[in-house]
Amino acid sequence: MRALILSLMMLAAPSAQATECRQDQFDGSDFTICEVDLSREDLRLFLRDDAGNILGNFSRVEGSLASGQRLGFAVNAGMFHDDRRPVGLYIEDGQQEMRIITSDGPGNFGLLPNGVFCIQDGRAQVIESRAYAANPPDCRYATQSGPMLVIDGALHPRFLPDSTSLNIRNGVGVDATGTRAIFAISDRAVNFDHFGRLFRDHLGTPNALYLDGRVSRLYAPDLGRDDFGFQLGPILGTVVDEAGKSL
Repeated sequence: MRALILSLMMLAAPSAQATECRQDQFDGSDFTICEVDLSREDLRLFLRDDAGNILGNFSRVEGSLASGQRLGFAVNAGMFHDDRRPVGLYIEDGQQEMRIITSDGPGNFGLLPNGVFCIQDGRAQVIESRAYAANPPDCRYATQSGPMLVIDGALHPRFLPDSTSLNIRNGVGVDATGTRAIFAISDRAVNFDHFGRLFRDHLGTPNALYLDGRVSRLYAPDLGRDDFGFQLGPILGTVVDEAGKSL
């Protein structure tokens, strides 16, 4: 009887709450942090609509969802070309659109080591790109960007504490269990060293990946935030029901 009661209670329990976003401070700067529990939440990548057109913003992503679904949280998901195609590896719902790039090159993307954010069933990884290419894991969704912010607990070797290269920045790290993806966007301009230390020293992620700079955008309705401006390429977001609960 007790087991039956517990089972009925579980069935009657409401769905898990959606992504938690909060304001935070680290080393004199303000950041917005959003944490996704991958064991309970549905985190996806979005690029195109059913006609093949690039979605480009949060409202169009939400409009592409099935009836009864909406976005719970979203961010830009990596760098893109002028036509908004992804730079580097891109996998959506198991289908690869762009291949992995392992050569160095110009800009932040080519500042090796760069990396891949790989979403699997109930977990995720941030993987250095050459390690990914040598032994590709099974990713339901994946996006490549760069540079890596934290690599196995160490900051990217090219970061300088006194760098004057300041920008709004956003990125993603994964906790040691692989079940929690932690997204951060700076509320004012910071350098790479500062941003990397946020993930390593404050958020405690052993691996973290830079997503982008001045085009960084966040959708966090619980904070009343729906950034607009630049049209985006890939977008990362959670899908929830109409009541804002995880599916």
